[in-house]
Amino acid sequence: MTLPPRPGLVGRDEELRALVERVEACAEVGGVVLALVGEPGIGRTTVLAGLAERMRGVGFRVLAARGAQSEVHLPFAGLHQILRPLLGGADRLPPLQREALLACFAMSDPPDAQPFFISLAVLELLVDAAAEAPVLLCLDDPLLVDQPSLDVIAFVLRRIADQRIAVVCTSRGEPLPFADGDALTQVHLAPLPGPDSADLLGSRAPGLPRDLRDRILREANGNPLALLEFAAAVESGRAGGSDDGLPMTTRLERAFAARADGLDAPSRVVVDVAALHDGEDVDDILAAAALLDPAAGRRDAVAPALDLGLLVLSGDVVRIAHPLVGSALRHAMPPATRRAVHAALARVLATRPDRAIWHEASSAPGPDERIAAGLERAAADARRRGAVSTAVLWLERAAALSPDPHDRASRLLDAAEAGHELGRFAQVQQIAARVADLPLRARDRSRLTWLEGAFHDGATSEPAEIRHLVTLARRATTDDETDLAMQLLIGAARRVWWRDPGERVRDEIVGAAREVPLAAEDPRRLAALGLAEPLVFGAEIMDRLDGWPADAHGRPDVAGVLGIAAFCVGDFGRATAFLSAPIRQLRAEGRLGLLAEALALRSWAEINLGVFDASRSADEGLRLAEETGQAVWAATAGAAVAVIDAVAGRWDLHHPLLTDAEETALRLPNASSSLLAGVQLARGVAALGAERPEPAFDELHRVFVRSDPAHQQVQQIWALSYLADAAVHTDRREPASGLLAAMEKLTASAQAAGSAIPLEYARAVLADDADPERAEELFRAGLDGAGRDLPWHRARLQLAYGSWLRRQRRSVDSRGPLRAARSTFDTLGATTWAHRADRELRATGERGWRPTQSLRGLLSPQETQIAELAAQGLSNREIGQRMFLSHRTVGSHLYRIFPKLGVTNRSQLAGALGQSSDASPAPQNPSPTGHDD
Repeated sequence: MTLPPRPGLVGRDEELRALVERVEACAEVGGVVLALVGEPGIGRTTVLAGLAERMRGVGFRVLAARGAQSEVHLPFAGLHQILRPLLGGADRLPPLQREALLACFAMSDPPDAQPFFISLAVLELLVDAAAEAPVLLCLDDPLLVDQPSLDVIAFVLRRIADQRIAVVCTSRGEPLPFADGDALTQVHLAPLPGPDSADLLGSRAPGLPRDLRDRILREANGNPLALLEFAAAVESGRAGGSDDGLPMTTRLERAFAARADGLDAPSRVVVDVAALHDGEDVDDILAAAALLDPAAGRRDAVAPALDLGLLVLSGDVVRIAHPLVGSALRHAMPPATRRAVHAALARVLATRPDRAIWHEASSAPGPDERIAAGLERAAADARRRGAVSTAVLWLERAAALSPDPHDRASRLLDAAEAGHELGRFAQVQQIAARVADLPLRARDRSRLTWLEGAFHDGATSEPAEIRHLVTLARRATTDDETDLAMQLLIGAARRVWWRDPGERVRDEIVGAAREVPLAAEDPRRLAALGLAEPLVFGAEIMDRLDGWPADAHGRPDVAGVLGIAAFCVGDFGRATAFLSAPIRQLRAEGRLGLLAEALALRSWAEINLGVFDASRSADEGLRLAEETGQAVWAATAGAAVAVIDAVAGRWDLHHPLLTDAEETALRLPNASSSLLAGVQLARGVAALGAERPEPAFDELHRVFVRSDPAHQQVQQIWALSYLADAAVHTDRREPASGLLAAMEKLTASAQAAGSAIPLEYARAVLADDADPERAEELFRAGLDGAGRDLPWHRARLQLAYGSWLRRQRRSVDSRGPLRAARSTFDTLGATTWAHRADRELRATGERGWRPTQSLRGLLSPQETQIAELAAQGLSNREIGQRMFLSHRTVGSHLYRIFPKLGVTNRSQLAGALGQSSDASPAPQNPSPTGHDD
């Protein structure tokens, strides 16, 4: 493509051509994310402007935002720049998204705006715009964009793979705060070659003597801004000695500072105010300048700064000409002047309290409780608008201005709790470290201790740490702080679950939980007991759970705690039911961090029930945990996905999800035995499915060895039936029988199916063949036992029973259970198990079976989830909001789903999802959108 020359864009034809080609590709291949990389002054902004101009000329919709140091504290300032041309379409958004978006810009006043609904609203506006014309989003200096806007941009970038949207950012080479390295293409701007440098310098300063010209070319070293600025300095007589030894950024800042020194007093006041102002309204700038110098309030006071190229004026908007100009002015400003400017801006912005209080804070010479309290109120307002990351920033500033060190600590803890809400472990850790040296009120001491272990990837299971939590909980109980006491005890008990610190510590948690004045059926007490001693208190907990309905009387938060208690004691059916209520609520509220945790937990409850469908919980839990930066929950859900793959026969010896999970567990302060046990279970199940019983036994046996990092008290019971299966096929009945006896003793008081099923299975398959009557009795007891209504568990026992009957030379009798097992495995998609049952049947002389292929198996987990929701009658927008995708992405998925399932409209989906077929369906012409544009 031949590009027309653009004034000011000397020597950049190749880079611009490369950018144009990549951006144009988004119209064909979907989302493109580029970084335009180069040193300050190299021309990134100019090239970006040239790209924007070029893409407008070929029909792109161009949206843009420019970061500014003075606006970093303003929530959603960058996002507002981007969306201004699209806000007219907000009326078409679903109500939750529309209200959240308008609230973030202070254009409406809902009680609480959820950040992810803001992000979803932005995504919808962008993809709707891209449906009309491809979109180019230009982000200049994104590291100077406010954090809430960056959070939204990150959300959007993860969801534009199939959209006609290109994003181009400028960067000095540092990692961008919102883009994965693998998804980012860098385009580097090198220094201008010598001839181009000479041409640019000649166009700006044609009459320079040769020696000065050569000196400028040498010192600028191909940096366009340096060429122009050094030439201006020479012309004005401001050029000093050579600064060759200094970084280019420093040299340019010095040049701009020297240029500003040439201003008269009123104009210097104007540029100082502009450098610190968090807006661009010329009237605000002049009003603040007038408070410092009446002569600076006149419009003509701006002119000298415009003439020197320090400011740019367009209508009523005035801005600093280049970020390095602003940086130079701020660095040169004496502290007293800086405070005076901020104080003037605070007065001018008095009708905009959030902005005014920030300037007041910057004008304060020392601690000031009034200002600190104002910042605290502004932080609360920011949280209400969905700008939680801004709330963290303002609370930290409030803490710094708090005269009372107790208040300082309390406000820092508020900031840390907001950071915890965002899932930012490193940030919470940094804030907590600052609090540790401050005097703390009793309640704040407990809050700090809880925060230090609130993230699983930061918590330790050292006995001393857990005992400290218990001590604080007992103190909170004494102070009638019941909620805090239980929060601390559940935190302590969680650590026990992840890695057992020993019986004495568990007893201390139980004792402290008993001391809290709560009803016996209180969900928090049940959860603490379940996490700490599930095998001891299993019967009691299940008894108490009987009194609760699945929705916990309409209280999803309570149902979630009950779900944890049920899960720990192995009542997986009830755990799944209890966890579904908070999952619905968290999804509706857009609280993705907690939603990921609940989905990951429910995925393991489903696996233990023998439900191997990643689309129900595991796949989404993995995606959301990765998105919200929760490494442990991502590993937990990833291990669940690996188990599901293993059962379906999609096994890889080095499954990447298990490798990731194991690495995550080993990176924790105390390697998580619970997570490692899940990894070993997945590997053992996979090896069994691949009919490799030797490695299966070895992998599973690790969970039972107390000295092994993968040992976990409860999960060894869940692994028992698979270990017994491997033992039968490897002549290891004796050690397996010993483990069975130990598990029977360990679970003497347990009543849940999660314990009964593996015990019944292991007793049957490990029975002594020398006593066939007893063995058959155990098989029949198992078939009528706790797993009788769970297809996977019943089919496994039928397979084991049929195989035993065949070995007893009762071939005719064996065919019934083997056929039933084969049919169930086939229906469940447990391919390798179905083939194993079929081989047993063939050994009896039976032939003729052909495996079926479920049409569902042709879909990815995400496609399955979308198809099921569409089959229920949800529109594309409703599906998108539920799954945090754009409605057009949902439509694209359905477009691909329809041919796979052999359907042509949404009404056929339900039937297709329940069908099986021997072959893939023939392609059809899909109509995935129907009524739903």
